[in-house]
Amino acid sequence: MLQTPSLSRRRLLAAALSLGAASRAQPATYEDITWEALVPPDWDPMKSFRDLQKLAVLPDTDPRTQALYDRMRKIWDEAPTVPAVTGRPVRIPGFLVPLESGAKGIREFLLVPYFGACIHTPPPPANQIIHVRANPPVKGFQTMSAVWVSGTLGLARGKSEWGASGYSMQAARVEKYEEK
Repeated sequence: MLQTPSLSRRRLLAAALSLGAASRAQPATYEDITWEALVPPDWDPMKSFRDLQKLAVLPDTDPRTQALYDRMRKIWDEAPTVPAVTGRPVRIPGFLVPLESGAKGIREFLLVPYFGACIHTPPPPANQIIHVRANPPVKGFQTMSAVWVSGTLGLARGKSEWGASGYSMQAARVEKYEEK
């Protein structure tokens, strides 16, 4: 015959279950990282541009200027990433560039390391752009809002009208930037 737990045992069981659920709902601890952590230490983005000094005096309309820009875009869009950061719960400061927003808030955005990145050309290298998805959408932010974003970092190449990203993140939290 199956015994039903007494009322006090049921309360203890319910309390233990709710405590377990509460501890699972607690946010993870996020390690603060800097943008430098996303760039391989041996990568020199300027290595391919030793001939820049010769072109510095050319007008923007010169075909050699456009060729240089095209070469730079290719190198920066293919910028190497750091696989060791994959799967790490991190918190990183940056500036928000909305990709998808609506009445409920911003669902997708690029996180970039400096004000004006992606809005002005050229955008930063792909290893300095994180494609962030927020579910639920975040409210109270606009283009170039300074934010802290917490979540698990992933490697994922992405392309948008604002630039190529080398990293992805599902945002667990997006907060207004405040210095420590």
